[in-house]
Amino acid sequence: MGGNFTKKELSDNLHSEFDLPQRQAKKIVHSIFEHLANALKNKRNVEIRDFGVFHLSIRKSRIGRNPNKPEKDVVIPERVTVKFKCGKELRENIEKISPKHIKNQK
Repeated sequence: MGGNFTKKELSDNLHSEFDLPQRQAKKIVHSIFEHLANALKNKRNVEIRDFGVFHLSIRKSRIGRNPNKPEKDVVIPERVTVKFKCGKELRENIEKISPKHIKNQK
């Protein structure tokens, strides 16, 4: 099974698994992601046991190059990004996947 797992697919799964109206399942998924985003906006880590942790990280300022004008340096300012650290259970499940399976998907 390849491709991306989308919010729509998640809400469809909730709809089927819990026999919820599709509109309600969509609202629940949207609400969950909104709460996660708000927590990050408020400088809080998001920890989901056995899945992982989303946390804010600062990328340092660095010098880059414009491919159209490689002779000129461009300063890329520091910025805040979101990083994800896998939880133990998820990591153990991912480690069982053979690299051949991932290469064949592309």
